[in-house]
Amino acid sequence: MAAHQEKRLAEERKHQNMQNDTKASQGQWGRAWEVDWFSLASILFLLMFAPLIVYYFIMSCAQYQCSLTDPVLDLLTGNKHLSDIWNRTPMLTYQAAAIYSLWVTFQVVLYMCIPDFCHKFLPGYVGGVQEGAVTPAGVVNKYQINGLQAWIITHVLWFANAFCFHFFSPTIIFDNWIPLLWCANILGYAVSTFAMIKGYLFPTNAKDCKFTGNFFYDYMMGIEFNPRIGKWFDFKLFFNGRPGIVAWTLINLSFAAKQQELYGEVTNSMILVNVLQGIYVLDFFWNEAWYLKTIDICHDHFGWYLGWGDCVWLPYLYTLQGLYLVYHPVQLCTAHAVGVLLLGLLGYYIFRTTNHQKDLFRRTNGNCRIWGKKPEYIECSYTSVDGTKYHSKLMTCGFWGWARHFNYTGDLMGSLAYCLACGFQHLLPYFYIIYMTILLTHRCIRDEHRCSSKYGKDWKRYTAAVPYRLLPGVF
Repeated sequence: MAAHQEKRLAEERKHQNMQNDTKASQGQWGRAWEVDWFSLASILFLLMFAPLIVYYFIMSCAQYQCSLTDPVLDLLTGNKHLSDIWNRTPMLTYQAAAIYSLWVTFQVVLYMCIPDFCHKFLPGYVGGVQEGAVTPAGVVNKYQINGLQAWIITHVLWFANAFCFHFFSPTIIFDNWIPLLWCANILGYAVSTFAMIKGYLFPTNAKDCKFTGNFFYDYMMGIEFNPRIGKWFDFKLFFNGRPGIVAWTLINLSFAAKQQELYGEVTNSMILVNVLQGIYVLDFFWNEAWYLKTIDICHDHFGWYLGWGDCVWLPYLYTLQGLYLVYHPVQLCTAHAVGVLLLGLLGYYIFRTTNHQKDLFRRTNGNCRIWGKKPEYIECSYTSVDGTKYHSKLMTCGFWGWARHFNYTGDLMGSLAYCLACGFQHLLPYFYIIYMTILLTHRCIRDEHRCSSKYGKDWKRYTAAVPYRLLPGVF
């Protein structure tokens, strides 16, 4: 009897320990379970001011020739009132609503209704149905990878219209830029609100939800890890990649067309911005399957941060260089143009090569060669929410031996090149490098905090082997 009771108590302790381990492992994934005062203050600040920041930048270009200081000076000196600026701002129009609705619907159709065919004839391209990473609940989602196909179809139709059909002007995006901003905000807030309601009432996977009890934090950072409608419509994959990133290159092309219309030429700076950012966008879609392993898909929940950010922040602030060059055309000297091009290409090379090394290492489970040698790595382990133990290998060679996030270093070099293409007259086009530096540094810290919690002592061994985050010898 005593032996039986002791056995029962031991089993209860084991069950309790498993529950504690599960709770701890859940905390290693995605966003927080609890909200501290600093996080809440940051959330409230972004919810209140991020839409105003976007409006301020776009309004500064439309009304103040891209000056960031003149609107403030006008208000402080009494030359203008807020109502004066607002009354000069174009409102939502039926034309803009129709354009935006047609655009989003078209991208949904390309995403949902046309299975990928590019992987059948493009060597090296990975498309079609692909598996994502393991979620906190131990689920492995499948995705329909067809972003490159959607980008190609969209741009073929764009150029066919520009040179053959002439159904609409190539400047249509620029001509409706602010009315389209209101459309993008409506979609961003609508999808974020729907995602939150869905997380409470009919989540795709209840075990992959996180609730803090704080409305503002849950609304911004999201509740569901992988919200879906049906089998294939994945909110994160669609809104992270389409419609914003497909539109990125179209937006730049519209800006170039407007520059041609206004000044009779397209400057070499505008061409550089179109080419360098076009390479970045094409790289994203060529490696969309790899994107399934990134922090956006693997660790972020879907809320306002991704929903509104992908609909508004990305297409409106990532394209500031092209917008600036419409108002301030810059013809660079040959040396400046070549320098910008080389910096952008070098940044892309580092970004792509670093990510390729990691992808190759993962796909082959370390059975490959990095820089002609067998890769060096550290063995790590972690536990999912269902108690399953997994093993990982963290590279300590190649570019990953130089810094723990050297791919971000290449990304920042490319971002700086976009800005330098605009010359040095105004601060506005340099917002992108400032923002990306803050974003990627924050991602470094956030990712490393998560990895430290996830891998424990193994992470300490890794950071000892690779001591720098971004810049070898500096940071």
